[in-house]
Amino acid sequence: MWCRSLARMLGSSQGLLKMGVSRKVPQGMVCMAPYSSTRWHSTAPQMVPCTWNLHEDHLELLHDDLLMRFDFIWLRDHCRSDSSYNWKTNQRILDTASVNLNIRPTDVRVDDSMVYLTWPDGHLTNYSLAWLMENSYEEQQRQPRCQTLWNAEIYKRAQVASTPYQRLLDTEEGLKELLANFLRYGIAFVDGVPPDEESTELVSRRVGLIRETFYGRSWFIANDYSREDVGFTDQALDLHNDASNMQEPLGVLVFHCLEHSGAGGLSVLVDGFHAAEQVRQRNPEHFELLSTVPMRYEYTEKDNGIRMCADTPVLSVLPSTHLPYMIRYNNFDRCPINKVPHDVVRRWYASYQDFTREIRKPENKLTFKLNPGTILFIDNWRMLHGREAFTGSRKLFGYFLFRDDILNKARFLGLEA
Repeated sequence: MWCRSLARMLGSSQGLLKMGVSRKVPQGMVCMAPYSSTRWHSTAPQMVPCTWNLHEDHLELLHDDLLMRFDFIWLRDHCRSDSSYNWKTNQRILDTASVNLNIRPTDVRVDDSMVYLTWPDGHLTNYSLAWLMENSYEEQQRQPRCQTLWNAEIYKRAQVASTPYQRLLDTEEGLKELLANFLRYGIAFVDGVPPDEESTELVSRRVGLIRETFYGRSWFIANDYSREDVGFTDQALDLHNDASNMQEPLGVLVFHCLEHSGAGGLSVLVDGFHAAEQVRQRNPEHFELLSTVPMRYEYTEKDNGIRMCADTPVLSVLPSTHLPYMIRYNNFDRCPINKVPHDVVRRWYASYQDFTREIRKPENKLTFKLNPGTILFIDNWRMLHGREAFTGSRKLFGYFLFRDDILNKARFLGLEA
């Protein structure tokens, strides 16, 4: 056993005790190594191998071919003992601000499935290796993206099925199927829906909570010029995200075409995350500018007392992955650029035009006729949508849904969200 060898190297077992190392090592466990040890230590050979190493400020674990590093303050802060964590409410009790930044365990033991730590005040923390692996930064980094980034060919090749109306309303499997499509592709379809407002509401409420806005609880779009918005015309609508002018942008859009008596009016969808990834690979500087330079978006209806404003980059990215989680692209509502230095303006325009060219590529556009009886769900944080010009009368009805509620339902159905 390496502990006995280490004791001989230090001259006596008293040397081990001064460093906080246990003299008695239970079967299948190893005792704590000195800080900054360069030697790896293993659990019992008959078990799933786990080797580990202590450093001055963190613990290294090599388990299931994954090398993980855990800072000591992280290990103390995430303790799940009854005095540190409330299991009834699933909330932390420990006052994180009171933990010494330089805290170190006085004793560490590892067996085939657990890590045991003793802290200077005598507090005991136990972790399963499975829990540490699941919650390690390294494991999160190697998890595959649950989204499929797509262009028109990729989406058509996937042959994503619509969810039948009655199956969605009557079965958990139907709801899970729709949510899985929505999470993976950013869009989902329901077919066989009666073309009326009541059925549209039933479908919407089945999927998520309805979000009321200044448009009301629901929205109705016709080419009647009833609002100060190009959407209420028969003109073509360029690709865009809705409500870029809101501090809390709309998460999910529900579209149902109740009537169209003329020609044209094809719907156009583009996966904004796919377009952003193409820009990132081709020109990282453009991606960086799109994700850091703020723009102001504004929507105004003077007669109705509405002025919505938001300042944000085109791409909002996660700091941990530097991948986008939200896009705000709406050339209709973009305000004068007056918060960007002169030496950045031209470079930003080059980036914006690069992204615009990407989303307008024909191969990236999914174009189709949204007919009465088919409801379309759109992830407004990811997808850009538009329409072609049309003739005749065209009436769309729908709702906005809370994104958090849909993600919550997906998680409880066992989906990654």
